[in-house]
Amino acid sequence: MKKWITLGALLLAACTPAGIAPVPLTVMTHDSFSISEGVVQEFEAANDATVAFIKSGDAGAALNKAILSSSSPLADVFFGVDNTFLTRALDAGIFEAYRSPALSNIPDEFQLDPGHRALPVDYGDVCINYDKSFFASRDLAVPGSLEDLVHPEYRDLLVVENPASSSPGLAFLLATVKHFGDPGYLDFWRQLRLNGVVVVDGWETAYYTNFSGSSGQGPQPLVVSYATSPAAEVMFASAPLTDSPTASIIGPDSCFRQIEFVGILRGTPRLELAQRFVDFMLSSEFQADVPGQMFVYPVLPGVSLPDPFTQYAQVPAQPATLPPGEIALKRDAWIKAWTAVVLH
Repeated sequence: MKKWITLGALLLAACTPAGIAPVPLTVMTHDSFSISEGVVQEFEAANDATVAFIKSGDAGAALNKAILSSSSPLADVFFGVDNTFLTRALDAGIFEAYRSPALSNIPDEFQLDPGHRALPVDYGDVCINYDKSFFASRDLAVPGSLEDLVHPEYRDLLVVENPASSSPGLAFLLATVKHFGDPGYLDFWRQLRLNGVVVVDGWETAYYTNFSGSSGQGPQPLVVSYATSPAAEVMFASAPLTDSPTASIIGPDSCFRQIEFVGILRGTPRLELAQRFVDFMLSSEFQADVPGQMFVYPVLPGVSLPDPFTQYAQVPAQPATLPPGEIALKRDAWIKAWTAVVLH
């Protein structure tokens, strides 16, 4: 998609009174943001507005850009900060508080900011995915827990992303912190290193180059990815599939739950329109479009999911979570210690 996307101008021209231009609204997002044009056009038509999206890198880079430009905001709304970086955004004071009426429909478990500066939009689970055919062809049991990964039969079979450069890599590191404690997680990583864990910089390299389950060419049949990746394999297959070639390991604490938030950037001159857009992101229309566009789950209960989600995506019964405040306080130290153990 293009860095800037402006939608619905022609439609609005027909319904906006002569001489009155539609009001522009700018939304800063990470690069993985996607939403159907028709859904955004509904908002534009209902609010005499035009919406432009600025894609600004991965979640961490986009947030840094929003913080650095906070004295002269580049947008009215920011979407994409997750619970691993939530406290950084709140401490920087970049968001206006807004208690959307739509929050009454959202479960409390997703509402991590009691000040209502960051409002939940979607969630997903970072898990280890595996190549079904690899394990079936070798009559090798799929590891069922994090502890299993250090067993000799899984030597050289796992690729992970560097938590210093990758959001899923950081999420998986946090899952190990939650499960093994601090400093117990480092003992686990020492054992993983001795068992041949492979580390790459980002998700695309891990999934499309190293992982055997997607390309069929990579050397590792285990990869840190998302619990929705098996559904994506079916939805984007070049030829129709009757089953997904991959699945996820969803044992206790083996997946980390990421929640993504939206906030109104402090200083926007279009506060009322920004509030309406936040309301819109929590509406059933927007929430129903989220799974098929971004391969995450809507926070609004009762929204219909695409068939591949219900058939192939797995939802862990006990995902790992950590308080945002604890993540903010210790994230850099955890990454530094991990680097010393795994890469040095």
